[in-house]
Amino acid sequence: MGRPKILGMKPLPTTEQQGSAAARLSPTDPPGVNSRSIVAAPPPRLLDSLRQAIRVRHYSIRTEDTYVDWVRRLILFHDKRHPSELGAPEVAAFLTHLAVDRGVAASTQNQAKSAILFLYRVVLNVQLPWLDEIVAAKDGRRLPVVLTPGEVRNLLNELNGTMGLVGSLLYGTGMRVLEVLRLRVKDVGFERREILVRDGKGGKDRVTVLPENLILPLQQQMSRAKALHNRDIAEGLGQVWLPDALSVKYPYAPRAWGWQWVFPSAVRSTDPRTAVVRRHHLNEASIQKAVAGAARRAGII
Repeated sequence: MGRPKILGMKPLPTTEQQGSAAARLSPTDPPGVNSRSIVAAPPPRLLDSLRQAIRVRHYSIRTEDTYVDWVRRLILFHDKRHPSELGAPEVAAFLTHLAVDRGVAASTQNQAKSAILFLYRVVLNVQLPWLDEIVAAKDGRRLPVVLTPGEVRNLLNELNGTMGLVGSLLYGTGMRVLEVLRLRVKDVGFERREILVRDGKGGKDRVTVLPENLILPLQQQMSRAKALHNRDIAEGLGQVWLPDALSVKYPYAPRAWGWQWVFPSAVRSTDPRTAVVRRHHLNEASIQKAVAGAARRAGII
């Protein structure tokens, strides 16, 4: 005799049906989750793991791109073999190829070695004695090129506009190229005639003097940057990159005027790490090209 049917209600499942449904669920599964339907995420690729290890240690984007490029070259040099299959002879052969066949400088060869050692020790977690036995190239010491006051004057006279202001800041403040380009509005003190250099060489901050004859040109440059920032804000953009997750701690800071670049780029670009479209600072290559052209016009050999 079967179970009685009630109008408007579905029949209850039989014991066999209940058992088969229970067999499909693990005792540890939360309600509504079937462990058999969950597909395990694939392990990250080697270069992705390398990027993650670099970002955890707060290395710069330049170091990240450089290390990834050297590891990619190592893999291609050995016919796309995985680095875990390589040993001291293969790594030494790659470094020898750079020095003998490519004729790279000693600093470039040591840079490639540093990237490879980082890969094995940090990413692959390989602690083998041959890692320390790889010989480092000896980098020769060279004297820097120092211009005379007259040559500096002639060089600056050949620069104008934004490039002229950047060149004057380089000479008048002792700042490096990237330190000038990464200058933010809030770090310029006109009343105290000082500039706060953030995250300089060695990750240290320092204060340098602001020459009096550069105050007015710098104020004019900031006025142009302000107009550019206002236009970005009107278009729903205007966010600037902030370090150390400050944009999470202070959500309104990326659009604040004080955090904007003093020398913003004329075009917007996509952040390679977050894919956010924003306006970065000027490219250092444009400064180097402008200075090289000014030196050529000034007749500086």
